[in-house]
Amino acid sequence: MPGGEGGSVDAQYFEMLALGISNIFQWPAIGFLFLGIIIGLWAGVVPGIGGVTGLIILIPFTYGMDTTSAFALLLGMYAVVVSADTITSVMLGVPGSVASQATIIDGHAMARKGQAARALGAAFTCSAVGGVVGAILLALSIPLAKPLVLAFGMPEYFALATLGLIMVGSLSGSFLVKGIAVACLGLLVSMIGASSFNAVPRYWFEQPYLLQAPPLVSIVLGFFAIAEILDLSAKNRNISSVSAEEAGGRGIIDGIFDVARNWWLTLRSSAIGVYLGMLPGLGASITDWAAYGHAVSTEKNNENFGKGDVRGVIAPEAANNAQRGGGLIPTLAFGIPGDFAMAILLGALTIQGIRPGVDMLTGRLDLTFSMIGMLIIANIVAAVLLIMWSRQIARLSFVDGHIVAPVVLLFVLMGAWLGTSSMGDLLVMLVAGVFGYWFKVAGWPRPPLVIALVLGPIMENALLVSNRTYQGFGWMARPAVIVIMILIVLTLILAARRQWRMFKLNREMKMLQALRAAEGKADPEPATAAGGGGDLVGRSPLLSIPLCLLLAGIFLFGFVGVMGMRTVNSLFPQMIAVLGGAMVLVALLADSASLREELRRIGLRALLARTEAEATLLRAALLIGYVGLIVLGIYLFGQRVAIPIMLGLYMVLWGKFPWWSALLVGAGSWAIIELLYGWGLNIRFQRPQFSNFF
Repeated sequence: MPGGEGGSVDAQYFEMLALGISNIFQWPAIGFLFLGIIIGLWAGVVPGIGGVTGLIILIPFTYGMDTTSAFALLLGMYAVVVSADTITSVMLGVPGSVASQATIIDGHAMARKGQAARALGAAFTCSAVGGVVGAILLALSIPLAKPLVLAFGMPEYFALATLGLIMVGSLSGSFLVKGIAVACLGLLVSMIGASSFNAVPRYWFEQPYLLQAPPLVSIVLGFFAIAEILDLSAKNRNISSVSAEEAGGRGIIDGIFDVARNWWLTLRSSAIGVYLGMLPGLGASITDWAAYGHAVSTEKNNENFGKGDVRGVIAPEAANNAQRGGGLIPTLAFGIPGDFAMAILLGALTIQGIRPGVDMLTGRLDLTFSMIGMLIIANIVAAVLLIMWSRQIARLSFVDGHIVAPVVLLFVLMGAWLGTSSMGDLLVMLVAGVFGYWFKVAGWPRPPLVIALVLGPIMENALLVSNRTYQGFGWMARPAVIVIMILIVLTLILAARRQWRMFKLNREMKMLQALRAAEGKADPEPATAAGGGGDLVGRSPLLSIPLCLLLAGIFLFGFVGVMGMRTVNSLFPQMIAVLGGAMVLVALLADSASLREELRRIGLRALLARTEAEATLLRAALLIGYVGLIVLGIYLFGQRVAIPIMLGLYMVLWGKFPWWSALLVGAGSWAIIELLYGWGLNIRFQRPQFSNFF
């Protein structure tokens, strides 16, 4: 805009932009940015570290640094964690963070088909695009941020969190009712301990350990990682169900071209990530699911979603990287941290003597533009590095599962310990592993539980504050809440339609296979159109029905366990218990019908044999017992002794490898524990209890 005051403002704006970008390339800021990127890639891959722990570790090193260098180190690390944690989501079906759960559905399914390189190539490419687009939209959206953030009060937060849970429940499994029931279970588990509203203890069984919030990292590692280790080891299989020769294809290049072909979906998902990232406390939890749901509902030929559709990787990965940019807006402009990581970054601003607020958009606009530029550079550099390494990473999907299992188990055990350095966290991980494997083989979805654990306290506080402010449920008449409720209804309708079509297709396939079996042309095994999750009601009714009964008991206890407490402490748990119990009863009826059909078709003996063959229950039970022995060994002898010895023995006992492999694995495990966790992270190891017996 030439001349006048507007021209002067424009000139100042572009001057600050040029100054901010040039500051990034000054030494030592550019060096610290690349150092942060390398640390972020490592933190994203290693279970239990993640962006939050990485920021906590790096904060002390920023004392005495100049402002640009300090934030180059912090943002370089934080920006790329969600790119690196895609590796575990695709390769192992383990979410590296809450923001990478949706990637598991199609990403891990692609890895099981031998297409891990293609999935990783697509994920890393759209991560770079999403990060860059997110940073650009961040710069353009600063004037729009304030009205958007201020328009959301507690009622809107509750409604939006409910929408997020409904999306997860409807998209992550083959049966909507089971997805909602698992989400309710997660919400109920999140209420164990002291209430975040008034610190009244609930469901704590008079155990001091249970007064703390449930350890999210331990639950995630057990529910996903331990379950996948059991699946790999018990079934003696690789990550991929096909050989490298059968997989074929160019892999990484195919993934890059997939992003180019789906450029409009990538841009839309990036925009979703930015604008949901602006919402404090919710953005990272629901962004990937919102983008995934958007892709499922808007893309043509969507019948392959959930079975290894690359678009199911592109949408969430573009969104969760763009969310990093959106999350900076409330932190910088209003001093409202979007999540715990942003709260730590807010602390870093304070350490540097910077106050977030209007000054970040006026007097310190150059620093704001430097941060935006750091996000862009970090995402591009990380994507290039990860694409270069993708081929080697993807080869792990064809490696013997007995070689992968002990390596993953080492990081899982130490990752669970990082939370509070408590044996209780390891026990929680072990119990979560049992349930995770049970859910997996019974055909129940697992992602809803994790996101519900994150959203549970937010939802309860939002509901109670809204009810107190409006003297009841009058807040449901707010315009924004009504709009979100309409979206919830539409989500349920679309999910029901999709699953009804799936049900009809499954039924037609079963009828066709039954006819072929009667003609002696096929084995009378059930056919299914649902990828990786069995038919409409689950993989095995023999395993699902006992799980239904157990969950019904949990929801009954959840309702009764808070009776007699004040309404503020009992309202939300009892609402969740009633809804979860109702969903479980519907699932129980569906599974019972499925069981009757299977008994009529193949008989009890054949059904028992098929269930054991699919679930390998005996071997899985022995393996979970072995993991339990490792936990006991840690209690008695500490990590430095128990983990190397037990992982070495695993190679001989389970993998049937020669004795020298046990020595190699044991020595390598000891070195990682000492150098990475002992010297690098300086953690407190378990004090050996063996000496107490003498």
